Amino acid sequence: MRRVLVREELCIGCGLCRVHCEAHHAGGDDLVKALKDRSAPPVGGVRIEQRGIQCLSVRCQHCDDAPCVDACLTGALYRDETNGLVLVDQEKCIGCGTCSLVCPFGAIRKDELTGKAVKCDGCTDREIPRCVSVCPNGALVVVEEEEESLVVAEAASGNRYP
Repeated sequence: MRRVLVREELCIGCGLCRVHCEAHHAGGDDLVKALKDRSAPPVGGVRIEQRGIQCLSVRCQHCDDAPCVDACLTGALYRDETNGLVLVDQEKCIGCGTCSLVCPFGAIRKDELTGKAVKCDGCTDREIPRCVSVCPNGALVVVEEEEESLVVAEAASGNRYP
């Protein structure tokens, strides 16, 4: 399974990852066309946390134990067997918000237009997730699960990773 990791030291809080994710979830990669006719603000799977000069791009971590999957009343949240990602079946989602209450990262939000849960889907329809492809500083990187512990260990030791 691939994961998006944040290189905190490179994140400048520009919000491009959030805006492009919202456009992608709203219907396309062309920002103007995707957002033009919406009657409610779009929601994507990314939010930006900022405290002073420190910034962090936050998204679903597709937890191994995934409390949102366990809490979902209708089974709309599930783990995809092919890629290991936690996804939302929009047809089953009733918009109750239980999943967002139990998410330890606050990574699940409600789309005001549809009333349904929206979260990071890992851009399974793309080779590289949209947020990663638009990050101007390279603060977002894609790693495979097998590489993740090595990348995190290198970052903790002060080494830069790709």
